Amino acid sequence: MKYKILLASLLSAVLPLSAQTYQVTVSENDEPMMKGKFEPTWQSLEQYQVPEWFRNVKFGIWAHWGPQCVEGTGDWMARSLYIEGTREYKYHVEHYGHPSEVGFKDIIPLWKAEKWDPEKLVAFYKKIGAQYFFALGNHHDNMDLWDSKYQPWNSVNMGPKRDILAEWAKAARKNGLYFGVSLHADHAWIWYEPSQRHDTIGPKKGIPYDGKLTKADGKGKWWEGYDPQDLYAQNHPLSKDSWNNNSIHGQWAWGNGANLPSKEFCTNFYNRTLDVINRYNPDLLYFDVTGVPFYPFCDAGLKIAAHFYNHSMATHKGKLEAVMFGKILNEQQKRALVWDVERGAPNEIIERPWQSCSCIGGWHYNTSIYENNGYKSAANVVKLLVDIVSKNGNLLLSVPLRADGTFDEKEEKILNEFGDWMAINKEAIYDTRPWVVFGEGPIADSDIPLNAQGFNEGSYGNAGADEIRFTTKGNTLYAIALAWPADGRVVVKSLAKGGKTAPCGDIKKVELLGHGKVKFEVTDSGLEVMLPEKLNDIAPVLRIR
Repeated sequence: MKYKILLASLLSAVLPLSAQTYQVTVSENDEPMMKGKFEPTWQSLEQYQVPEWFRNVKFGIWAHWGPQCVEGTGDWMARSLYIEGTREYKYHVEHYGHPSEVGFKDIIPLWKAEKWDPEKLVAFYKKIGAQYFFALGNHHDNMDLWDSKYQPWNSVNMGPKRDILAEWAKAARKNGLYFGVSLHADHAWIWYEPSQRHDTIGPKKGIPYDGKLTKADGKGKWWEGYDPQDLYAQNHPLSKDSWNNNSIHGQWAWGNGANLPSKEFCTNFYNRTLDVINRYNPDLLYFDVTGVPFYPFCDAGLKIAAHFYNHSMATHKGKLEAVMFGKILNEQQKRALVWDVERGAPNEIIERPWQSCSCIGGWHYNTSIYENNGYKSAANVVKLLVDIVSKNGNLLLSVPLRADGTFDEKEEKILNEFGDWMAINKEAIYDTRPWVVFGEGPIADSDIPLNAQGFNEGSYGNAGADEIRFTTKGNTLYAIALAWPADGRVVVKSLAKGGKTAPCGDIKKVELLGHGKVKFEVTDSGLEVMLPEKLNDIAPVLRIR
C-alpha cells in the first residue's frame, strides 16, 4: 500500500493535474459539484484571488466546541480515552466507565449545552474586536453539529438536540461578522483506530473496546437504531504501526502506511461538507489537513474547493468572496487556497494573505489548564496578533468553551483585557498592510523555522519592548512595541536618519494611540520617542505621519 501512496504522490508531481488519476473518486449522485469557473484541479484553482475583505478583518474568534468538552480533559479526548494508561483514559474509567463498556458514543448524550447563548457570545466576541467567527462543524470525533442529512450522529438527534451551526450562523450574521465553519471528520478513519484496541494489563485485559460495535449490538441500549460504525468508522484493518500512539502524525497526509479510507467514507465526508456549504453559506471553510481533504489519493478535497468557490460566485453576483484554508501547502497550492499556520508564524512578510490559528488554552476545554493558570495572557495574544498582522496575516483565536456552552472567568478576564487594548489600538490592526519590513528586534532578526504545520509561536511569547512591528494604512506608519518599555523610551531603529528604511520625507508628527502627541527625535540611532506614563500593561502603538 505504501508504494501506491508514493506512486500517487509522484504522479501528482509530474503529470498534468487535469490528467491525474485517483485511487478513490467520490460519487456526486447525492451532492453534485456545482459547475462554474473553477474545476477540481490545482491549475484551475490557481485562478483564486483572496477577497479584499479577508485582508482587512485581521482577527477572528473560533468556538472549538463540541461533545469532547464533556469530560474537560482537553483536545483529542475521544481518541485518548481509548489509549490505555493516559490521563484521559484514567479519568474516563474513573468517572464514566471502561471503554469496553462506555465509549465516546456514550458521552455524546451528556453534552447538553444547557447554558449556551450564541447571540450573547458572538456579540461579546465582536465587542472585543473579532471581525469573523468560526464554528466547529465536526471534529475528528465524527459527530456533525447540525441537522445533518448524511450523519445520524448529529446534534439535532442527540446531545443538545439543537442545530448548532444554524444558531451560530444566525448569531454571526446578526452581529455583522463573517461566518466560518471548520470540518475535521475526514480523519476519523485513522483517528479512532485506538477504539479497536483492548487493555493489555489488568482485569479487563483482552476485552475489546467498543470501536467495532455495530447497529445490531444496540438492541435495548440508548443508541438502539444507530450504527456506531457511522461514528467510529472502524470496519477496516488498522494502519501500519497503529498501536504506536504517535504514528498518526506521520500518517496525517495519508502516507507512511495509513489505511486509506473507502469510497463510501470519502463520499460521505464530501456530501456532509457540501450540505454545510449549500445550507449555511459560510464565508470561510477550514480543514485540518495537508492541502485539501483526502489528497492525493482521492478527488474529494479538490471537488469541495471547486464547489465552494463556484457556489460563492453564484451567491455573490459573480464575485468570489469565499476563503478556504489548507496547511503545509506548496507554492502552487498557496495560490489556490489560503495558507493556515497552526500555533505559529513564518518570520517574514508573506506576499499572499495567510492565517495563523491559535488558542488561549487547549483546543477543547481542559480543566487542568484552567486549574494551573495555563492560558495565554492578553499581552501574549496581542504579541501574536501584532506579529502576524505585520507579516500580512490574520489571527484566528480559539476560546475553549465548557460543555455547557460558557467560558470560565479566567478566560473572560483575558478577553476583556485584550478587548480594552483593541478598543484603543485597532486602527493599527484593521485594514492595514505590511510595511517594507515587518519588524525589528532580536526575534525579528532570528531564523525561526516552522515545525510541520507551524508550532513555533512560543518563540514570540517572550518578545520585549525592543521588539517592534510595523503596519501601514495610507500614508500612516504604525510602530508597535511588543511590550511597554520600562524606561518609557521607544527607539525605532528602522527609522534612523539616512537608513535604508528611513521615510522619504521628514516625520511630521508622532502620536501614541490613546494619548496623543508625544515628543520625538530622529537621530542616527533611530526614531526616539519618550512615552507618557504607562497606559496599559500590554503594548504601546505609535502613529507616525
